[in-house]
Amino acid sequence: MDPKHAPVNGRKRSQRPQKSHREVADELRARIRSGTLRAGQRMPTQARLADEFGVERGVVRQALYLLQTENLLTNVSKGSPATVAPDLGLSGPPSGPGAAPQPTMVSLGPRVAAALAAPHVEIDALCLTSVSLNLALGEGLRQIHAGRLNPAKIDVRVLLPGRDIDLAFPVPVEGRGDDDPVHERWLAQRNAQGQVLQHNLLALRSTHGIDVRVTFRALPFTPPVKLYLLNGSEALFAYYTLTRREEEIDDEHLELYDSEGTQSMLFAFEQGADLRDTTFVEQSHLWFNALWETISSELTLMS
Repeated sequence: MDPKHAPVNGRKRSQRPQKSHREVADELRARIRSGTLRAGQRMPTQARLADEFGVERGVVRQALYLLQTENLLTNVSKGSPATVAPDLGLSGPPSGPGAAPQPTMVSLGPRVAAALAAPHVEIDALCLTSVSLNLALGEGLRQIHAGRLNPAKIDVRVLLPGRDIDLAFPVPVEGRGDDDPVHERWLAQRNAQGQVLQHNLLALRSTHGIDVRVTFRALPFTPPVKLYLLNGSEALFAYYTLTRREEEIDDEHLELYDSEGTQSMLFAFEQGADLRDTTFVEQSHLWFNALWETISSELTLMS
């Protein structure tokens, strides 16, 4: 066999059932942690890794993106080999199973980008608005437009509070009156962010031929937590923690109870990491699907 096409550890492609991207990531993570793959070293090509593990290149690419979210790899792209992080001790806290939670805008973006490496991407979100998801999709969409990611299908489902409910927050400290500028501002943001999310994803149909579906449904309550489910294998969970602050709305200074969702600490649970994580992911899917199929209703994003 030509050495440049030889498996990394000398094994030929197995005839066993194909590994998942998480199993591939687990083995590569162990090599990095053990020093077999050293800091600053270039990884084998995706073709070599696919040959070694007996998987498709898309599975390898998704595993590499997952390791990049854990700050173990850098420069993950479709074309050139990735690099083991040059200084693992200073590359930031890991985001794998058992890692400390991180703010939504630190943790969510890389994980969404890793999810977009799958051939069929499934993203479910329950949130107050879709602003965090919009921001988190940015890097993954750039990778798609650059040709580094090429999913065949993307399905996104989003649960948001209904427009006419008595929203628990954001809300004026003095209470909600007949004319509530805080509620109107939230509603405008909910609609605008949802429309941007829909536009950015549906545009992939014409630009890249990707089969995209984006669906919204309305909840009859204010969610006290936010939840993101990625490809059926990962659940990201955060509390909306309320604070009291002053803000100017329509030239009026108001005291509000509100939460900064982008800064909420995101807890990560992964299917197969351990029994606790696996159960949380499975129950989160059951909960989301139950809300979607029962008490939620059709939602139209009005401008």
